[in-house]
Amino acid sequence: MNTTQSNFNLIKQAFFFLFLAINFFNSEIAAQGKQAANSPVFSNFVYVGDDQVYNDHPLEKDEFYNPILQGCYPDPAITKKGDDYYLVCSSFAMFPGVPIFHSKDLINWTSLGGVLNNPQTFDTHNCGISSGVYAPGISYNPNNDTFYMITTAFTGGLNNIIVKTKDPHQGWGDPIKLSFGGIDPSIFFDDDGKAYVVHNDAPDRGKELYNGHRVIKIWEYDLEKDNVIAGTDKIIVDGGVDLSKKPIWIEAPHIYKKDGFYYLMCAEGGTGGWHSEVIFKSENPKGPYIPAPNNPILTQRYFPRERENKVDWAGHADIIEGPNGQWYGVFLAVRPNEEQRVNTGRETFILPVDWSGEFPVFVNGLVPMEPKLKLPEGVQNKTGQNGFFPNGNFTFTDDFKSEKLSQHWIGLRGPRENFISIEKEGLKITPFDTNIKQVAPTSTLFMRQMHKSFSYSVDLNYNPDSASDLAGIVAMQSEGYNYVFGITKKDSDYYLVLQKNRRQRRSRETNSEIVGSTKIDISQPIRLKVSAKGDKYEFSYSINGNDFESVGGTVSGDILSTDVAGGFTGCLLGLYATSANDAKVE
Repeated sequence: MNTTQSNFNLIKQAFFFLFLAINFFNSEIAAQGKQAANSPVFSNFVYVGDDQVYNDHPLEKDEFYNPILQGCYPDPAITKKGDDYYLVCSSFAMFPGVPIFHSKDLINWTSLGGVLNNPQTFDTHNCGISSGVYAPGISYNPNNDTFYMITTAFTGGLNNIIVKTKDPHQGWGDPIKLSFGGIDPSIFFDDDGKAYVVHNDAPDRGKELYNGHRVIKIWEYDLEKDNVIAGTDKIIVDGGVDLSKKPIWIEAPHIYKKDGFYYLMCAEGGTGGWHSEVIFKSENPKGPYIPAPNNPILTQRYFPRERENKVDWAGHADIIEGPNGQWYGVFLAVRPNEEQRVNTGRETFILPVDWSGEFPVFVNGLVPMEPKLKLPEGVQNKTGQNGFFPNGNFTFTDDFKSEKLSQHWIGLRGPRENFISIEKEGLKITPFDTNIKQVAPTSTLFMRQMHKSFSYSVDLNYNPDSASDLAGIVAMQSEGYNYVFGITKKDSDYYLVLQKNRRQRRSRETNSEIVGSTKIDISQPIRLKVSAKGDKYEFSYSINGNDFESVGGTVSGDILSTDVAGGFTGCLLGLYATSANDAKVE
């Protein structure tokens, strides 16, 4: 080959590679443009809570509202170091796992995020919304100045795990798998430096007497190896307070030491209308434990079903010595709506505890609960101010301009950071190729429903490319029970659709129905809103931000309630995008 031919071939190769580069660049630009068109931008978010109970019972200067954490924050556990209190709750498939809060006074709480926030070691990507993390316990060990969070995680092959930290404000270590079964573990540190784990378990094989028969088991715990000591397990409660009465679901055990005696407190009766809290006493951490003669020490099960400002299902508690030596107990309970449905989920309540006698008892925990309480002496109510979580009726706004997104917002089955970005115009959600009905990570930014009556609204700027694209808002109790309200496309037109999804109990298949739809102009951002008055929900939109038009009319919130949908979560309200939409206009 001569030099001229060689140079010509080199020039041809150069043009060929340049041609490939230009085409690759153009395809990338086109792909980015398509992604940008299909990535909705949300802005000007507003949540307004408007429960009548708070309007009817305004606070005096020395009062605060119960619950202290509104919305789905169940199974609370609490510990302290000095005058710093830390509280954790169940999170199931929500991410991050195990929400944790800090307080100096038990009334004003700030969020520290989630204990389990590393997706490499805490994987919830393929579990149902009511699977995942159950009933955490949190304890401070003064013997080694270390905090321990112990829980059951039905995901990622974890089961019972424990994590540790010297400072809950600085994050936690990786999960350590523990060598026992059962659920609801907690860890107790004795004065002599020894440690013990207690948990709910099944009776020994062949000894189950009835459905719901459970036991409380204790193990010695090796602090050096961070695991229970094989062969040290022992059943310390069989069935509950009185086995002859066939008590169900003795669970959520905690051990306390006071005046040289050991006290074992547990939930009994199942997390529903018969829920309660009971207590036992022993001279030894491993028993035998004798039940208190005045059990239960907390319940709401004896009162009329129809009662004003009803609080129900009280139980699953933990107690702590608070400011000025006064004991307090945190526990879960629910606030049903007028149809006796539970849409806000199981929430975290607090009551003073009287331990002047032999056994502790929750003050006014055996009478119908009131919506407000007296503040501890010397404590000011700062809820909703300076980063403290709000309670009562409140308005929460987010313009999505802050570098750090509020802890109110959570992901499901994975980090929210996997699909969100803060842009100049607002919050951008990059759609996943999954929809809300799938047991998989979805590109949905969630907030818990915190009131029976509320409105939840946001501006949406979105240009779907096809009928497979949708963005908007969702109200979701689970993957099988939810409403989807969003913008999609049919042919060359754009529509706003409301889809109702309800799982059939026998077939386990989800029945999807388009409740309403309307053709819309998307040249300007559209404001979407879901509002509720108890059981009555309405989805609407506005093109000017003020005048709203309903789509689908008033719909029932039944499918957003625990008693209809089952499971353990309350309703989650989400900003949603998908490229696997099946809410299509016919």
